[in-house]
Amino acid sequence: MKKWLYVISVGSMTAIFLLLYLSDRKEADAREHERVAIAAKKQEEAAEKKKADELQARADAQKRAEQRAKEDADREAEKRAKWDAESKKIQDETNAALARGDKASKEASRLEIELDTLQKNREKQSRESFETSKRVERAEVERQAAEFEIQRLTEQIARRAADSSLTRMPAPVAAAPAR
Repeated sequence: MKKWLYVISVGSMTAIFLLLYLSDRKEADAREHERVAIAAKKQEEAAEKKKADELQARADAQKRAEQRAKEDADREAEKRAKWDAESKKIQDETNAALARGDKASKEASRLEIELDTLQKNREKQSRESFETSKRVERAEVERQAAEFEIQRLTEQIARRAADSSLTRMPAPVAAAPAR
């Protein structure tokens, strides 16, 4: 009987175990379903929260991107305005410098023409002065030549006269005695 005691005790314990196991198994399955349901609900909530966060992040990122794009556009517009202002200023200065250059060029041309005219007038006056000096010198030379000719002729006449008998003084006549 001892053998049966082993079988009965083991069988009764197995029956108690099965009874407890099966009753606890239903509760464990229910708890497991509840835990799975809670986990699924948490996952859904996490997924919904993640989706909402992603939407919020996308909205924020889009808002920041739009703001950044607007700031970039404003900076670009400001740069463009500064660039245009500087370009206009440089163009105005260039145009003013070109106008001054053209004016100076015209003035230089006018002055060169005036200088050329003055040089021609000076040359003409110099030539006229030279011609006048030349005529004066020629007249002086002719006058001197004429004076020399007059002197020569005068000397020639004086020599002829000295040689001529008409120009000799007659011999002095002795004074006739007083009567």
